[in-house]
Amino acid sequence: MSRALPFFPGFEPVRIDTGEAVIHGVRSGDGPPVLLLHGWPQSLLIWRLLAPRLAQRFTVIVTDLRGYGDSSKPADGIDHEGYSKRSMARDQVAVMRALGHERFFLVGHDRGARVAHRMALDHPRSLSKIVLLDIVPTRTLYDNMSKALGLAYFHWLLLPQPAPLPETLLGNSMETFLRGVFRGLVPSVISERVFAEYLRCASDPATLHAMCEDYRAGATIDLVHDAADAERRIDCPLRVLWGMQGAMHRLFDVLDTWKTKADDVTGRALPGGHWMPEQCPDELFDELTAFLQ
Repeated sequence: MSRALPFFPGFEPVRIDTGEAVIHGVRSGDGPPVLLLHGWPQSLLIWRLLAPRLAQRFTVIVTDLRGYGDSSKPADGIDHEGYSKRSMARDQVAVMRALGHERFFLVGHDRGARVAHRMALDHPRSLSKIVLLDIVPTRTLYDNMSKALGLAYFHWLLLPQPAPLPETLLGNSMETFLRGVFRGLVPSVISERVFAEYLRCASDPATLHAMCEDYRAGATIDLVHDAADAERRIDCPLRVLWGMQGAMHRLFDVLDTWKTKADDVTGRALPGGHWMPEQCPDELFDELTAFLQ
């Protein structure tokens, strides 16, 4: 049985072999299909407070990205292509098609939002509407790296370092590291039970390596793909939301940034910080149901 199911009452397990990866997930509900994608260093559990409520109105599919959670850990590939957002997006489109959904809504947080951005460019016919949570485009972030951003997003500089440096450093102190990443959130927002699941996954050496590969791809091949598509725009309705206590709010004009990437984009800041599905689930639920319907 999926270890995620106790956190998602009424859901059933999903395990789809895409030919490139085996993607783990859960699903429930009836209505228009919605795919929820998590970010680093988490798993599909980040949606535990929202997915059951959304399933009262939508068919909700929640998955672990390749390399994360209980999904498989494919090979790195040439130039980290195995963890490019292109490969990750291809996984998720294959999952949705296997479940009978050729076209769907997509909500992505953090790395999942970067997968969503790439999916919008590579698979535009698959997406009806997109919600991106607390990101600016990858190139924008790297091009504007400053002292303030580097301190807030230090892992963007640590995780892409050649193996096995970050794997060794983090593998020797994963619990301390994760508690630092979630500083102030455990146990008030993230229960010790949920934290134990995040720690279980991140402590797996294969998962830790895959997470580093995700960021290595982000600093290399993803930028190549993005440069090739620099003039292309997202052509379906896009809603961008970000935490008013997070670095994106302090350091970027998030909405204006995405207006350079999409034809139909709206958005605003929500209370809380980066971990929006856990810090402000009620406000996010209202935003999602209003926009997706």
